[in-house]
Amino acid sequence: MIAPFSIARLPRIEFGGGCLKKLPDIAASYGRRVLVVTGAKSFLDAAHAPWLFDSFKQRDIGWEVVKVVGEPTPDFIDATVAALRGGGAFDAVIGIGGGSALDAAKAIAGLLGPGNSVRDHLEGVGPELPYAGPATPFIAVPTTAGTGSEATKNAVLSVPGEYKKSFRDDQLVAAWAIVDPDLLDTCPPELIAADGMDAFTQLLESFTSTRANPMTDALARSGIMAVKDGLLSLHAEQSAAAREKMAYAALLSGICLAQTGLGCVHGLAAPLGAFFPIPHGVACGTLVATATAANIAALEAREPKSPALPKYAEIGRRFAMQKGLNGPDARAYLVDTLRQWEDKLALPRLAHYRVASADFPRIVANARGSSMKTNPVMLTDAELAAILAARL
Repeated sequence: MIAPFSIARLPRIEFGGGCLKKLPDIAASYGRRVLVVTGAKSFLDAAHAPWLFDSFKQRDIGWEVVKVVGEPTPDFIDATVAALRGGGAFDAVIGIGGGSALDAAKAIAGLLGPGNSVRDHLEGVGPELPYAGPATPFIAVPTTAGTGSEATKNAVLSVPGEYKKSFRDDQLVAAWAIVDPDLLDTCPPELIAADGMDAFTQLLESFTSTRANPMTDALARSGIMAVKDGLLSLHAEQSAAAREKMAYAALLSGICLAQTGLGCVHGLAAPLGAFFPIPHGVACGTLVATATAANIAALEAREPKSPALPKYAEIGRRFAMQKGLNGPDARAYLVDTLRQWEDKLALPRLAHYRVASADFPRIVANARGSSMKTNPVMLTDAELAAILAARL
């Protein structure tokens, strides 16, 4: 029997090397004035930017550029929306960059029409008013392989030292996701490592989520194996094949997490990223092996019939390429592989970002957000603190 499940709205997806060339015509289909939201310099300094803007000129498309420096804050979103609304309407918003640029673009696209503060809608912050819309059409073009923001309905915003929260609504989902692996060609190794481990964590947590379903399971399996085959290769030496695998894995991770929710790694990563200057992908990458081991131990002790246990074993067998590997040994192989990735990718420990054991109670107290609710087992505060301690 296949249990009933639901799949929320997804973007129209264009995937493949060179598919950025489709963007000008897609943008033109919405009108003649677009807003381009991008990072401080990575895309603008690359060869792709002059070509894109020349293509806009050829199609008589006018554009304005907004640069996102660091992670977007609610104040940045509100100020940008206020400034842009006075300059006339945009027919579409194009986000080009990593997760921060895409999340900022998503939030701006959502509020250009209504014009109210994003704090009205942030989960766990303000009045949490329902979002009425309408959103300006949003086109997502990722230039990193990590967050999967091109396929999700949430824009993650931060106030350093206080919180990292989401503005979330189905209307915020991109109309188009243009995923061109060639755009990864300027990513440095440390960004490849952090983003790749973020994507992997999203895939593994989606696969073992309490809201997983047969469709997301199939996508997560495919994405997980793409990370296995592509991440270390891309980190060591850029190649078109490795870029394709990681861009594909990141896209699938966004699709999956949007349907299933995540788990304890992302539960902990949210307060870590809010309270300390630790990049989100680094937080995920440095915690995922230890957190996976903690989940497995808790499930074996308290919920031995959980469907997540055979799923962890399945991934361990796939990684080991040994169909006959028994459950406990397969799960151990998975954890050992993730620990090897930690070392090979040189993922920093938490202390590198000045996290101390005295901070654990505050981190744990703020880790019980939406991600933790779909973890395959309810971990105690002591178990969460032990995960942090192991990676201090």
